[in-house]
Formats: sequence, C-alpha cells, structure tokens
Amino acid sequence: MQLAHLIRHIKHHWLTIAFFLGFITDFLLLNRVDDVFDNAILLFYVVLATLSLALLYLGLAGRLGEWLSWYARTYAPLLMQYSFGGLFSGMLIFYGHSGDIFASWPFLLLIIGAIAGNELVKNRGQQLVFNILAYFVGLFSYLVLVIPVFTGMMGPFIFLASGFLALVIVYGLIQILSLIIPNYILLEMRAIVFMVLGLFVFLNTLYFTNIIPPIPLSLQEISVVQNVTRFSNPASYELTYEPRAWWQLRQKLFPVFHPDNDQGMACFTRVYAPTKIKTEIFHHWEYRDDNGSWREQFKLSYPITGEASQGYRGYTATTAFRDGVWRCSVKTARGQVLGRQQFTVDSSQQPNGLVKRVE
Repeated sequence: MQLAHLIRHIKHHWLTIAFFLGFITDFLLLNRVDDVFDNAILLFYVVLATLSLALLYLGLAGRLGEWLSWYARTYAPLLMQYSFGGLFSGMLIFYGHSGDIFASWPFLLLIIGAIAGNELVKNRGQQLVFNILAYFVGLFSYLVLVIPVFTGMMGPFIFLASGFLALVIVYGLIQILSLIIPNYILLEMRAIVFMVLGLFVFLNTLYFTNIIPPIPLSLQEISVVQNVTRFSNPASYELTYEPRAWWQLRQKLFPVFHPDNDQGMACFTRVYAPTKIKTEIFHHWEYRDDNGSWREQFKLSYPITGEASQGYRGYTATTAFRDGVWRCSVKTARGQVLGRQQFTVDSSQQPNGLVKRVE
C-alpha cells in the first residue's frame, strides 16, 4: 500500500523530478565553459528542448496518429523538463561562477523564477506561454554564454547579436507551432509576443546596467594580502599574508586587515577566461566614508588572456590607506562586477605570524 502511494506521488511530480535530473546531470558533468564536452551537453539541451516542444504539441494536436500522439503527449513533457532543468542549472553554474552574487542577483533570480514556475503553472494556455518563455530565457542565456566563447569577443555588440539570434530562433519555433496548433497559437499570440519582447528588453536592461554577470569570465580567487612579489622565471607570485584558522569563521566572513609596517596592502586575483578571450579587468580600491558611502581611492587595470588554464593571475597594491572599511572590487571595463573582497583596516595592531605561499 505504501509502495502504491509512493508511485502515485512520484507520478504526480514526475515532471519536476525530470527537471531536477537535468540539474544532477550538470552537477556531475559540467566543468569549464570553453570545454568541448560541456558545450556539447548545453547544445544537446537546446536541441532536446526544441524537439520536445514540437513533439508535445504534435501529440496534443493528434498529428502523429493515435499511438505516436499518445507517446508524444506522455513522454515529450518529461524530455522537455529534463532539457529545461539541464539548461537552467548549467546557466546557474556558469553565471553563478562569473559574477558577484550581490551584484548579479536579479539575473540569477530570473533563472530561479523560471525554475519555480515550472512547478506552479498548470493551466494549459499558461503552459504554452510559459514553455515558450522558459525556452527563450534558456536559449538567450545559452547564446550569450557560448558566442563569446567561440568568437573570443565580448561587449555590447556581441550581447545584442546573441539576443537577436535568440529572438530569431524563438520566432522560427513559433512559426513551426503555428503550423501544428494554429488556432491555439493565434489565441495566445498577443501574450507570447508581449512577454518575449518584454523579457528581451528586461534582459538588455540588466546587461546595460551591469547586473548580468560578465560571462564568460569568472573570478576564481581574490585575496587581500600584506604583500605580493612577482617572479619571472618561472612565472609565479609570492603572497605574504596573515593566516586564518579554518575555525575562525568571523575572521573569514568579516576579515580584519593588519598592515605590516614595511608594506602596504595588495589585492591578488585569479580570473578564468576561455581560451580565445583577451580583455582587460580593473581593480577598484574603495573605502567607506564617514557618511557610509563608498569612495573610490583609485583603480588599476591589467590585460588578461585565456591562455592560463588555472586562471590569469594579477595584483594591484597601495600604500595610501587609512583605518576603516575597504573593499577591492574586480570589474570589467564596462563596470560589470566579477567579485569583491570587503575588509576592515586596523593599523593599531601588527599582523600575527605572517606566512608566505607561492601561486
């Protein structure tokens, strides 16, 4: 009896289960945004989502014959949900790595909203609109991710071109569905056009206000240390810093920086970029003034390339500082935030037991 109840419960939620199976696949397989295997997986999700959408509505319209239409109605939703789950989780993985969560949360919240809507939308008319919107968000996010990887270019033109390509593909899908379910599409066309174009404008607004993460770059490490020494042969960096024990959670969450008498402070970063990417990043050194506002002390830039498989290393340093709350923000030339480290400078104490490590 309990087994039968469990089976009924699973059947009731099998679309959501298929959706999260896509998450599990990504968690196990996805690694690097410029890896051929990873890109093949993401492309597979896009193709599967396209085919399963077409098959679903071919089945609902009875265009495949009674037997095949039943299978399409029954199993195409599972394939579609699996592909959506894989595509959205892949975007969360790569976009989450790319930007600072506090700067990029509206875009990440949009993807999470699409995930939640998968369970909440039940009405068939709403499902058609939602399926097309979810497809558009996943496709848009995918193209914005992979086109810079393959072209080696970033910037507003590439972003706009990626978005327009997503619109063209979705338009093609709608035309195909118009041939399959013409009356149904005509009934929902106004809502589809309004929602898709609204999302397109919204996503572009997020980009041009620097909220969308700077895909395909990702910040692998940021450390504020007492000193950084660069060696040329072999190319390496020696970091001098005050160690924190693993159990000192407060120091890790709210670090206090004690300047060394002989040194200033340095911000060391490792930024991952796909192989073809060549761009420039900036370190913005900022402090909080007496009114609680952030003031920029200075910013420095250095070029990065995707030739370093473990991330392109670099640092900036300053001896002009005062006690108080500071942060080192890592940004693109357009001002998109890859990440930042906030800390409190306290010169009343000397650092305790400085150590060195080589990167």
